[in-house]
Amino acid sequence: MAFGALPLGHAHPKVVETITREVTRGTHFATALEVEVEVAEILVNLLPHVDKVRFANTGTEAAMAAFRLARGHTGRRKIIKFEGHYHGWSDAVLINTNPYPPTLLGHPNDPIRIPDSSGIPEEAWKDTIVVRWNDVEALERAMAIHGHDAACVVTEGVMSNMGVIPPKSGYLNRMQELCHQYGALFYLDETVTGFRLAAGGAAELYGLSPDIVTYGKALGGGLPMAMIGGRAEVMAGLEWGKVLHFGTHNAGRLALHLTKVMLETMLADNQAGFSRIKDLGLKMGSEVRRVAKANNRHGIVVQGVNSMFQVFFTEKEEITDFRDFCTYVDRMKFRDFALRLMDKGIYMNPSATLHSLSSIVHTEADIAATARAMAEVLEEMP
Repeated sequence: MAFGALPLGHAHPKVVETITREVTRGTHFATALEVEVEVAEILVNLLPHVDKVRFANTGTEAAMAAFRLARGHTGRRKIIKFEGHYHGWSDAVLINTNPYPPTLLGHPNDPIRIPDSSGIPEEAWKDTIVVRWNDVEALERAMAIHGHDAACVVTEGVMSNMGVIPPKSGYLNRMQELCHQYGALFYLDETVTGFRLAAGGAAELYGLSPDIVTYGKALGGGLPMAMIGGRAEVMAGLEWGKVLHFGTHNAGRLALHLTKVMLETMLADNQAGFSRIKDLGLKMGSEVRRVAKANNRHGIVVQGVNSMFQVFFTEKEEITDFRDFCTYVDRMKFRDFALRLMDKGIYMNPSATLHSLSSIVHTEADIAATARAMAEVLEEMP
């Protein structure tokens, strides 16, 4: 669903009604508006770890602001990130986000830093430390070396750029403890997981209290919208004259109105929308597992968290980190699988690094149709 940007699906009646009404009242004013305050109040009341918010347009922009804020707040330079985690396409963190041959990755205790694009000078990422994810010992080792110089440790709640890879039990909680121990800010990037895994995202699901958090994708209900949030003490750094964050289209009026519609719709009737996408996602994952088990010629593992799931063609029982993905997941076989599904009217992105998501307008009939098509495709595949 548009890489996670459409929890209400395509052209939801409330979305169409809102855009049609509000566009006649002005597309953009580049100044603070009442709807900005209304949305901020909803978010602060919903998210216990967020005292104040600041709006941006994309997850990349929000992350850039968060990194600058972390450096300004702590007076430190280093950023600790994890292999396979994507935090936007800015120069400082666009490293080790794509799957590479395992022989290029270096030792797990000392990953080789690999820029994912031409045009990124080494100076941009020299203070970015890359660590193996889901490995407590690797994190403790990295913090012992770099923790006192780290402005923040940034992580996704669920690794979402290598399919769907959940955190091991207690891993994120230990990460949060280590951040507090070394004085680094704990930065939870909820661009993908926010307003998807639960109303409070991965923070709610795993019992976390991040110092800084960013959201995007689903937040805008289909229009560009992102957010930086966090503790009041940290967010105070964004006051005028301290850590600067500009943008003509930040807090865009139409996008804020859709954000408000998305939140009100998903939260109505005791968060029924979030319960709905969770149930549908879990049912879809269960059906895919059933189909895969019935056709055991192909090694298949289905991994998911609530509304998110992905199909891995692998002989491993579980994919737990970036190196597992690079080594054991057959991406070309998944591509063949996805393209064959398209021929049957079912869309799955052909990149194994991505994942599928449910929306409130999906139905049990959609799940059944998808399962039937998958069964046919697995029979046809060599």
